[in-house]
Formats: sequence, structure tokens, C-alpha cells
Amino acid sequence: MTLVDTDRALEIYRALGSAIEMSGGSAANTMVGVSALGGRAAYVGKVGNDDLGVVFAHDMRAVGVRFSANAASTMSTTPTGRCIIVVTPDAERTMNTFLGISSELDPSDVDVELVASGKVLYMEGYLFDLPPAKAAFRFAAQAAHDHGRMVSLTLSDSFCVDRHRDDFRALVRDQVDILFGNESEIVSLYQVETLDKALDVLRGECQLAVVTVGAEGCVIVTSDGLERVPAQPVAAVLDTTGAGDLFAAGFLYGYTRGMAHTESARIAAIAAAEVISHVGPRPLIDLRTLI
Repeated sequence: MTLVDTDRALEIYRALGSAIEMSGGSAANTMVGVSALGGRAAYVGKVGNDDLGVVFAHDMRAVGVRFSANAASTMSTTPTGRCIIVVTPDAERTMNTFLGISSELDPSDVDVELVASGKVLYMEGYLFDLPPAKAAFRFAAQAAHDHGRMVSLTLSDSFCVDRHRDDFRALVRDQVDILFGNESEIVSLYQVETLDKALDVLRGECQLAVVTVGAEGCVIVTSDGLERVPAQPVAAVLDTTGAGDLFAAGFLYGYTRGMAHTESARIAAIAAAEVISHVGPRPLIDLRTLI
């Protein structure tokens, strides 16, 4: 993943041939996944006063995710963020991300009553960049804990970890109850050579972590030890975009319903398998039919 400015985003867009356009965004995809599984979800974020912002808000509400654009967003000239993703034949992707108005998230955008109404607060590492966004993360996490709620974080990308390692580690240690990440992100976070060494450190710093290891499935990490859950078989992997987002959706869906961690991970694997079987970061079918 590479962050780009407006001009570069437009340059890449003009250079593309045919493309598929759809609403996305890491945490937004996760909330859509929760809703598609039959859960209740709300999204806090910012969109610009432009066509993409209108479409994004419509798409969120259409699938049952509560989303109200911040009033200040409609007055801003900063455009809605977008990500241009090039998918290669091996189903891997190169992402060129323009955060747009998303990067302007600050504590005033956090609806404390909304945070208090949910069982788990979920935050995405992609937005953990500018100081106001970091302040919003900590403010939201504190609000969740003040109301007896759980706080979860996805590391999002090893690029994000490399940029904000110290801040991420402090956040995980002090305020995160559930951590999501893949093998490369966790290894980078703790600057060790192997996943096993990273898991040893992680057990002492986080109440619960779920680490995905590609086709091998995931590792559930608690102070009591490690549990491994296999991946869901997929006939053909077409696009890995959104795999981590939908995995988190499945796990959170099960977790908030009191399911065992291994059962939550099984649902997570099913949700991830659906999204990597087609192009695009969101499910194309009602995920409830798969579980």
C-alpha cells in the first residue's frame, strides 16, 4: 500500500483501462461484513461533499450499517478518499490510497453515545497517521472502556506498522483488548525474525489477538496459549482485497454473540473465503446463508 496525493491518484486513474468501482474502506468493509452476517453495526468516518461521498453513504445505509456523515464534512472542499487497486493474476494487489477527508478525523467526530451502545469498538490502522486521528483513536478507546466496552484494532498493513510502530505498541499495550493482524504485521510490530517469537511477546501485551497466516488459517492468541483454526477452502482465489476486513467481521460477529474463539474464527474464515473468491472488497452474497 502506498499513500498518494490527489494529482497522483488522478494520474493513475487516467492510465487505467476498464475498472470496477465500488465503495470500500477497511473498517467500512468490516462493518458491512458484520451486517451481512446478521449483526448490527455502525460506522464513524468522514466523506467529502462530492459524488463519491454520496455513493459511499448510500451504500453503507443500503446494507444496514448506521452512518451519518459529519456535518463539517459537507462543508469541506477536501474530497472523499479513494483507493486505486491493481490486482495481478496471483490475486495479490497493489493499493494506491488517497485518504482525502478521511485523514481529517479528530476527536470531535467520535460519537460517545454511539461508541457506548456497541459491544466492541473497532479501529483501523490505515487512519492512524495524523496527530488528530491518533487523538481520536485514544478518545474513542477511552470512551469505550469508560462504558465497559471492548476495544479492537486492526494493524491494517505492515506499511502502517513501520510508520507508527512505537505508537501502535503503546496503543496495543494500554488500550486494545482484541488485536487483528497478519503474520508480516505482527512480526514487524515486535521487530523479531519469526512469527513464533512475535506471538510470545504478544501473549504478554494483549488480552486477545487473532493473527492470520494466509492459507494456513489463523492463530488465536491469549494468555492461556495458542489455538489454530484452519482456513476455509476456496476453489479459486481471484482478489485478496478485503480478506482481512471480512475476517475481522466474522470474528467480531461471533465474539459479540458469546461464541467460542475457535467458532468465531471459523465464521471469520468463511467470510474471508467469500470475499477472495471474486473481485472487490465486500461480500456479494448474504453471508448468513453460509453459516
